[in-house]
Amino acid sequence: MKNFKSSLFASLFIGLLFFGNSVITNAAEPKSPNATIVEVAASDARFSTLVEAVSKAGLVDALNASGPYTVFAPTNDAFDALFTKLGVDGIGDLSAEQLKPILLYHVVNGKVMSSDVKSGMVPTLNENAKLDVKAMNGKVSINGSSNVVSTDIETSNGVIHVIDSVLVPDTKKKRVSKSGGC
Repeated sequence: MKNFKSSLFASLFIGLLFFGNSVITNAAEPKSPNATIVEVAASDARFSTLVEAVSKAGLVDALNASGPYTVFAPTNDAFDALFTKLGVDGIGDLSAEQLKPILLYHVVNGKVMSSDVKSGMVPTLNENAKLDVKAMNGKVSINGSSNVVSTDIETSNGVIHVIDSVLVPDTKKKRVSKSGGC
């Protein structure tokens, strides 16, 4: 069960990064093809909150697995916006059980480079949720609210695409809040 959840998270995280855009700038990104997704994210200050969340959720081993995965990685600013929306102070206010479905929703199985992105519904490692990807006029958006802002950060076990907001699966029955729940 632990390996399944870990694999699911990795796929979701990669799914999040799955849909990049060749028109979006890639050049400024450091390439670390010999490092895993987690190692690359941990070496980039923009992803410190993501790395903290992955660790708290117990998903590090999953994202260090052979993959390949595509991860849509939200920046620290994206997490800060989510925390404000949820009325929480940060990762410390969320449990591993609350974080796992959100993080898994950012990962897709397979290595999908920006040049291969197509519009459509994409399954994630969160088996209960798919991403709605729109690729149009040189831009890629996910679920109508998140934009891919940088693409094709290659790793030894997949690829990372940077997004400007945290993707939260639609869970009408459950809400993440400071007081608990998911």
